[in-house]
Amino acid sequence: MTLYDYPECPFAKKVRIVLAEKDLSFDTVLIDLQHNQQHSEDFLRLNPFGKVPVLIDEGCVIYESTIINEYLNDEYPHPPELLPDDSAERARVRLLADYADRAFTLPAMAVEHELKALQCDDARLSAAREVIRKTLAMLERELEAKEYLAGEFSLADASFAPAAMMLDKLGIEVENSLPNIRGWIGRLADRPSVGAVVKLVA
Repeated sequence: MTLYDYPECPFAKKVRIVLAEKDLSFDTVLIDLQHNQQHSEDFLRLNPFGKVPVLIDEGCVIYESTIINEYLNDEYPHPPELLPDDSAERARVRLLADYADRAFTLPAMAVEHELKALQCDDARLSAAREVIRKTLAMLERELEAKEYLAGEFSLADASFAPAAMMLDKLGIEVENSLPNIRGWIGRLADRPSVGAVVKLVA
C-alpha cells in the first residue's frame, strides 16, 4: 500500500488518521505541493485533478480523501469499523464528513492562507473564521451526550480532526459555551491516530 502525501495537507491528514486507526502499514511518496509536483505528468496519471492524497492498494488507485477513507473502511473493516451499523446513521456520518470538507477544512485552509500572506485580507479572514465558528456551534449540538460524532470514533471525526487540532493556530478560541466541543477536541488529541498526525507536522 502506498500513499501519495503532503504532510501539511489536511485532506491527507484525515487519510493518515484512518490508516492509523486501521493499524495499516504503508509506504509514503511525498508530493511537494510547494514545488507543484502535483502537476507533474506522472502524478496526473494517478489523479487527473492534481491533488493529494492518492492511495494505491494492490494495484487499485483511489483519490479524493473521503473516497479513500470509505475504501479503507470497506476493505479493512477490522479493526475498527468506522461507520455505524444503522443505515440512517451511516448516512449521517457521511453527511458530516462531507460537511467537514466543505464548511470546516476549506475555511481553515483559507484562514491559514491569509495568516501566511504578505498582505492579509481582513474581510476574507473574518468571513472564513465565522464559517468555522458556525460549524463549531452545529457540532456542539451534534455532540450532545456523545463522546464522538457517531458515539464511537468514526469517519466523520477523522474528517474534522485535522482542522480541529489547529484551531489555536487559526486564532479561533473554543468558548466556555461549547463544552461538548472542548471535551471532543481533548478526546481527539488523546487518540494515538490523531496525535501521530499532529506530531508529524508539528
